[in-house]
Amino acid sequence: MTDRIELLGVPGSPYTRKMLALLRYRRIPYSVIWGSHRNPPAGYPEPKVKLLPTVYVSDGQGGREALVDSTPIAERLEREFPGREAIPPDPALAFYNALIEDYADEWLTKPMFHFRWYHEADRINAGPQLALWGATTRSDEEAKQLSAMLTEHQFNRLYVVGSNEITAATIEQSFVRLVGILDRLLSRRGFVLGARPATADFALFGQLTQLGVVEPTSAAILSKGSPRLRAWIDSMEDLSGLNPSEADWFTPEEAGECLRPLLQEIGRVYIPFLLANAAAAESCNAQVEAVIDGGPWSQPVFPYQVRCLANLREKFSQLPQSAKIMLK
Repeated sequence: MTDRIELLGVPGSPYTRKMLALLRYRRIPYSVIWGSHRNPPAGYPEPKVKLLPTVYVSDGQGGREALVDSTPIAERLEREFPGREAIPPDPALAFYNALIEDYADEWLTKPMFHFRWYHEADRINAGPQLALWGATTRSDEEAKQLSAMLTEHQFNRLYVVGSNEITAATIEQSFVRLVGILDRLLSRRGFVLGARPATADFALFGQLTQLGVVEPTSAAILSKGSPRLRAWIDSMEDLSGLNPSEADWFTPEEAGECLRPLLQEIGRVYIPFLLANAAAAESCNAQVEAVIDGGPWSQPVFPYQVRCLANLREKFSQLPQSAKIMLK
């Protein structure tokens, strides 16, 4: 991976924004191709699953390799681009980082999708944005028609992330709590795991570029609840000028104290969902039926998030005993 990385994505994709900010911070040369994963550039390889962002790297033979899934891409970048690492070297901190990154990627997409399409004011805002993010040269009439089509399609897919009239309060309250939790955490040393950003920060940032900026309802909640967090989103966009040191990470003891409210929130909503999702998949059920934060939860089984739970368990099992004791 010695050539410039190319990234295909759109501004409205949290994972696109996550990867772009990570590349900037790590000072890894890259180029952006703004566009849809459904129509990759001519001559570029297609990944097995079309997702945003699609990251193109050298295949070592003069061609390109297409990568998707931001977490394993970030882990690969850690191995192949030394310096300014975004995964802590301490095993206990690395596990905290993996758990928080997974929560941001997999749970926060629920409030992100919910706030984008559930409330009418947000739908009115999101439809035109999505239509014009795809191509700013679209005519007004074409953009209007595409906006209407996208809005109807996405509104009818809210059930995929579990958003409905029964779960709306659970989703929205989890976001409100997170705003307060992050406000207090970031006031300590600036980032989730100390005075330098980790992949967990970039995962949170990616979702918050939409929740805290694009979607009117959630942006108003965040702006009112934490001007600090709104400022953090802006600064996270480009941290290429930050000069981190190894002393900037929390010690495991500091992390255990500082992260407690965030870890409790993850245990309150995300872990129950992961366990219920895995149990439903193991029983060959098409639907997850669970109680999350005291309320009923129902959504289709998400096979990828079965893998997320398995990956977290595997990461924990590979920790040295001293780190397991620290985490408990």
